[in-house]
Amino acid sequence: MRIRKLIQSALASSLLSWNLLAQQPAQPSHQPSLPTVPTPGIPSTGFPDLDQYRASRVAIYSDDFGELKRYRESNASLAPPATAENRVVFLGDSITDYWKLADYFPGRPYINRGIDGQTTPQMLVRFQQDVIRLHPKAVVVLAGTNDVAGVTGPRSDHEIEANWATMAELATAHQILVVFASLLPVNNYTEDAKESYGLRPSRRILALNAWLKNFCAEKGFVYLDYFSAMVDAHGMLERSLSDEGLHPNAAGYKVMAPLAEKAIADTLHIGH
Repeated sequence: MRIRKLIQSALASSLLSWNLLAQQPAQPSHQPSLPTVPTPGIPSTGFPDLDQYRASRVAIYSDDFGELKRYRESNASLAPPATAENRVVFLGDSITDYWKLADYFPGRPYINRGIDGQTTPQMLVRFQQDVIRLHPKAVVVLAGTNDVAGVTGPRSDHEIEANWATMAELATAHQILVVFASLLPVNNYTEDAKESYGLRPSRRILALNAWLKNFCAEKGFVYLDYFSAMVDAHGMLERSLSDEGLHPNAAGYKVMAPLAEKAIADTLHIGH
């Protein structure tokens, strides 16, 4: 009960802060943002934008951690796959969520089940609903960058790896083939990119990608290497492929699309 009261108090404080902000006149875009006031019950990360984001999502974290409601109706209205349909679910965070699959894979029975801001434990909560019950032939998993950033709390590399392994076990148990995508590089070439970059140390991205590549080789899964195709000479996300250092722009998705298509074809043995 004490935890629930703390969460309710944090939510009330968060909502009050948003109402007060809404009543204030807009500040010129050139002025620096003010430091975020920590929300009671939510430890500060030392990164103002992340603290503000976490505070704004107290209700989600307490009431619907996996955000099952996001796709519940869409899933219910989705017809079962046709006999020869190569249905593929793309599971991920905002990088997947923002990807307009129909524009990059016209005519393909690819289903987007990305949710902005999610981490691997949240995806595990909805794996049954948003992947298994849709009966795809394969799932493309792109996850981990928000775990590294601590969006839903600090998480070790070992914990991220364990969550990937659990997704693989669930998919395999239901005869769903798995494609694991690498974490993308990030950059700090713009002011907007500095916090996202600071939250995602390159050493962790490299270590997780190395583990995931080895895991795929051991288990017979296809490893989808976005990182190598999008990293620049400085070890960061190519400037032209992102407007703010974290999410791909149209040019970035154009690099990713053929790589994903090939990985899916290799997994389903299409054209072999």
